[in-house]
Amino acid sequence: MVSATFTAGMADYDRAFIFMPLEQAQIFFGKDGLWDVVEIKVDDADRVGELIAPVRRAAGPRAVVTDWRDRSAAFWEALKVERVAMSIILSLVVAIAAMNIISGIVMLVKNKGRDIAILRTIGASPAAILRVFFLAGAAIGIGGTIAGVILGLLFCWNVGSVQAAIEALTGASVFNSEVYLLPRVPALVDPVDVAWVVFWSLLMSCVASLPPSWRASRLDPVEALRYE
Repeated sequence: MVSATFTAGMADYDRAFIFMPLEQAQIFFGKDGLWDVVEIKVDDADRVGELIAPVRRAAGPRAVVTDWRDRSAAFWEALKVERVAMSIILSLVVAIAAMNIISGIVMLVKNKGRDIAILRTIGASPAAILRVFFLAGAAIGIGGTIAGVILGLLFCWNVGSVQAAIEALTGASVFNSEVYLLPRVPALVDPVDVAWVVFWSLLMSCVASLPPSWRASRLDPVEALRYE
């Protein structure tokens, strides 16, 4: 008789495991008084490696001691590969997006040709012109980075609600547990990852701002007037 059903959060467990009283299980499987597996739960799963050696000594040389990393090795290796791949893809997307700053600053230089000529005529140095347009491009990058971080954090913190809303609108399962082994989209905000994304975005924004800014600083007043 089935008293209740449960969901562990992973399809492999949900479709393969049942819970029943130990005495009845021993009778059902013909192993009265025997235990095939003893499971130990820890408070911090990330520190399970520190407990392997003591448990192995306590269990004896004939016992086979494994942890969750061994049982789900393929799953975790796939997650590591996906993490690296997504990091590379994200870096390329940020770099490509930052390249749009170049076209924006080029158009700004073209529209401000007369102003550049006036500034150079009254004594502005090439370095001053470079700083003006570099700061304009960097400001665009800083504003985009701040907006992206805020939107990204809001999305991660409410990813469950976003998933439910999309599934309600489309009627389809966005994150099928039979395929991804998890019932919902996992989201964990790592401060190190956030800091790296912010640093990379600002770096690409500054790099993209340099070529058109340097070009503007090299214009002489006569040439700058031709941009009008």
